[in-house]
Amino acid sequence: MILILNWIKNHTSVYGGDHMFDTHCHLRFPDYEPLGGAAKVLDRATEAGVRGAITVATTVEDGRLSAQLAESDDRLWHTAGVHPLYADDRGALEDLKAIAEGPKCVAFGELGLDQHYAKPDQDIQITSLEGQLELISRWRRDGLAKPIVIHCRKATADLIPRLADSGLPPDQFVFHCFTGTPDEARDVLDFGAWISFTGVVTFQNAPEVARAASLVPNDRIMAETDAPFMTPAPHRNIKPNEPKFVVHVCEALAKIRGCSPQAMEEVLDANAERFFGITLPDSPRAF
Repeated sequence: MILILNWIKNHTSVYGGDHMFDTHCHLRFPDYEPLGGAAKVLDRATEAGVRGAITVATTVEDGRLSAQLAESDDRLWHTAGVHPLYADDRGALEDLKAIAEGPKCVAFGELGLDQHYAKPDQDIQITSLEGQLELISRWRRDGLAKPIVIHCRKATADLIPRLADSGLPPDQFVFHCFTGTPDEARDVLDFGAWISFTGVVTFQNAPEVARAASLVPNDRIMAETDAPFMTPAPHRNIKPNEPKFVVHVCEALAKIRGCSPQAMEEVLDANAERFFGITLPDSPRAF
C-alpha cells in the first residue's frame, strides 16, 4: 500500500484529474429508452462530472449501431466485438473489421468466455472467441491494432491460456467487470493484462472483489459501470445503472487503496487515455 501511495504522490500533479470516465457501458440497451436515450443519459453523466463513456458492443449489428451512436456525440466512443453470451449470433465476424476502422472505435470486444450461464454452449463460445482472436491478430499484423476488452465470468483458468496462445500482447487485454478472487486477480496480473472494476466493488457481499482491487498496480487498473447492470452503492436499488455512477466506483477504489478520490480519479483518467488511446475532454471535477 505504501508503494501505491508513493506512486500517486509522484504522479497526481501530471494528470488534471478533472474528468471521470466510464470505460464500459451499454448505452444501446433498451433500458435507457424510458430515460430519454443515450444522449440524456450522457447529459446526466456530464452534470455529475463524468465527461464520457465507451459503449461496448455485444454483437456485430450492435457494433454497427454503437458506431453510429458514438459518431453523433463527442462524449462517446465504441468497440467492435461479439460477447460470449451472444456467441451464436449470426453476424459474420469478418464484418467487425469495418466497424473497428471507424473513427470512434477504441477497442475490440467485448469477447471472452462465460461459464456462469449454461447457454450458449462452451463449444460455441470458444469458437467465437478463437475466431475473433485469430482475426484480431491478423488485422493487427496488417496495421489495425486496438486493445481488447475481455468478458470473463468463472472462466479465468480456461480463458487465460487461450489468450496467451493467440500471440497478442498481454498488456492489450483488459478483464472488464472483475468479480473474481484475489488469486484470480493475481493470475490475470501475472499474465500481464489489465483489470477493470464495476459497482460490485462497492457491494458488502463481495469482499473478495475488494481485496482483489487492493492488489492491482496503479498502472493497470480501470473503472467502469457496465451499465445498465450492477448499480453501485449507495444507489444499488436504482435501475438501470448509468455512467454517472462511475464516480462511486472511483470512491470505493480510493477507500480500498488508501488514497483520496481525487488521486484515484487522476490515475483512472490517465489509464483510460493510455489504454484506449483517447484524449478525454475537459470538465469540472467529479469530486
